[in-house]
Amino acid sequence: MSKIQAICLSETIGGKEISIQTGTLAKQAGGAVTVHIGGSVILTTATVAPTPKVVNFVPLTIEYRERTYAAGKIPGGFFKREARPRDKETLYARLTDRPIRPLFPEGWNHETMVYTLVVSSDTKNDPGPLSILAGSAALMLSDAPFAGPVAGVRVALIKGQFVLFPTMEERTDCELEIVVAGKKGAILMVEAGAREAAEDQVLKAIEVAQEAIDRLCGLQMRLVAEAEKAGRKIVKREVAPPQFPEPVHGFVRARALDAIRALLHAGYKLKHEFGDRIKALEGELVEEVQKKAATEPAFVAQEAHVHAIVHDITAEEGRKMILEERMRPDGRGFDEVRPITVMVPALPCTHGSAVFTRGETQALATATLGTPEDMQIMDELEGEYKDRFMLHYNFPAYSVGEVKPERGPGRREIGHGALAKRALLPLLPGEEQFPYTIRIVSDILESNGSSSMASICGGSLALFDAGVPMKAPCAGVAMGLFMEGGRHVILTDIAGLEDHVGDMDFKVAGTRSGVTALQMDIKVDGVSLGIMREALEQARKGRLVILEKMLAALPSPRPELSPMAPRLIRLQIPVDKIGALIGPGGKNIRRMIEEYSVNIEVEDDGGVFISGLDAAAIGRAQAEVESIYKEAEVGKIYKGRVVSCVEFGAFVEIMPGKEGLLHISQIDVQRVNKVTDVLKEGDMVEVKVLEVSREGKIRLSRKAVLAPGSEGDGPPRDREGRGRPGSGGPRRERSYR
Repeated sequence: MSKIQAICLSETIGGKEISIQTGTLAKQAGGAVTVHIGGSVILTTATVAPTPKVVNFVPLTIEYRERTYAAGKIPGGFFKREARPRDKETLYARLTDRPIRPLFPEGWNHETMVYTLVVSSDTKNDPGPLSILAGSAALMLSDAPFAGPVAGVRVALIKGQFVLFPTMEERTDCELEIVVAGKKGAILMVEAGAREAAEDQVLKAIEVAQEAIDRLCGLQMRLVAEAEKAGRKIVKREVAPPQFPEPVHGFVRARALDAIRALLHAGYKLKHEFGDRIKALEGELVEEVQKKAATEPAFVAQEAHVHAIVHDITAEEGRKMILEERMRPDGRGFDEVRPITVMVPALPCTHGSAVFTRGETQALATATLGTPEDMQIMDELEGEYKDRFMLHYNFPAYSVGEVKPERGPGRREIGHGALAKRALLPLLPGEEQFPYTIRIVSDILESNGSSSMASICGGSLALFDAGVPMKAPCAGVAMGLFMEGGRHVILTDIAGLEDHVGDMDFKVAGTRSGVTALQMDIKVDGVSLGIMREALEQARKGRLVILEKMLAALPSPRPELSPMAPRLIRLQIPVDKIGALIGPGGKNIRRMIEEYSVNIEVEDDGGVFISGLDAAAIGRAQAEVESIYKEAEVGKIYKGRVVSCVEFGAFVEIMPGKEGLLHISQIDVQRVNKVTDVLKEGDMVEVKVLEVSREGKIRLSRKAVLAPGSEGDGPPRDREGRGRPGSGGPRRERSYR
């Protein structure tokens, strides 16, 4: 490990040395660190704009970028330089953002950027989760009022053992993979994928991660202390909490409190009903404030003030309603799932489709099956590979009643799609069993809470509808948490308002047997493992309710593939036979594609994929491909076609391109005087293979099929396997393929 900065500290986690350094690089940034694991290095900076902005949110931007030089590569494509971030980079930026953003104080309005750059990659150790540690450390060294430190740890369950910061190779064979971020003694974020893991395994992995997080947070505190010893002055900016003009605040609160309380208790089932009434109330209050401002100088007629005060009252009263009155705004029980309807199939011409509706959240999911040439080529630092499963999530503005142009997928769409993909991936059949490329698209048609979980449910149903032999159906549910004064309430299937005013968004997906994906974000200082255990158990029960509704609509994958889907088979031929299959200049394979109206793809390892819409044509093409490398088996009976008749017998094609000699003495149990008395060209006959010579010549018998055991030794033969003169007519020279 190279020391490239002045201050260098390290901690050994799970047998791997994590080094954090500062003091030499990027010194004009507010804070800068490098973090090392193995030969992988990330440089992270944190910078704060000097002047504030007028915004009502934390103006934080977090970027994660990989430079291909880090792995000694030159970018592919025409322009040979890095362009827009790849999905992996976007997902790591989100992973870093989620535990860091809640730790900025309310009212912070200076633009802040945390920028992580992968500058070295050994292609074994993935530095992605360490961007949380690096981002936190850079902020700790800057003047940003950040309530850190935080750190992130990846844990994998491999053959019953928990491995911290597993290598890329180790990650290919793990039962559970989880990234946990938190402060010392508190969890802030969880992101997990698993092969139907038990809830207790997930909790144990989080517990293991918490121990490592505590040590990495301590490492950052030591780094700050060392930096201060070296003469660096770290002075945090002060943040004034948002203030409302007191006359306006008192007036709006007095007029709005009872009205908002009544709206929350009205039990509105539809989001727009509650939202429209809140907007109407805001409009009335704005008019009244503006009238008072015209005559009373103390009133400041700003619409934003009224909106913010109404928002705060709604959140305050909504929390009080749940925690104190034990009631949900829509009248449901705490563990009750909203009404579910399923439409499957939903569309006539797709390979598989479903509409999954839960409350006011609705997803249209479609499944499309393709051939290997449809696989997505992934060009990553660790190397290039092909992805046979894609899940794309779209969130158009109309789904929430808004008007906004579509500009391609944003971070939210990419993140939600990745979560849904992670949930379904372990349940797909293997490539050997089901060689198709699979793409799911989830178009959100309505949204009021947990559209990513609806995408999982809809995607599972669409795969069933397409006839994909999944291991089990998969469902997802979003859980909420409200904590205050030592009390807590866990809600199943949270709606948008509950998500907005709650303290936790906890999404759990899986089957009846276990968890396949999990995502948790905490807005408070953290939750105990006891509360997480309770939330996981309540989520399991909610998941089973949803699965029951899904299975009532479609209890198992359809026994046959959709008639709209291409038929696809996979063969494995010897690598040294690839040339014979393709032929000179591709002549042979082009002929087969044209003759059988199929598509044939050949891979370097000898994998051959034959696809098309006509199953019979695929079968014929398969037989010809197999004939290139398969040999006739002695003693096996084949159904073949008579291709020619000669004086001493007939030549029969028993496999495409492979002919054998059916001698006149082996045509029938009765004596045959003339071949054409029994056979003619084009006849289909069953024949048994008696012998395959060293040269590949095949000797056949029809007599052995008609009367087993009657074939005898056949006509006299010389040592080369050829008929002797007088044993059946003149010998004909013929190449047996």
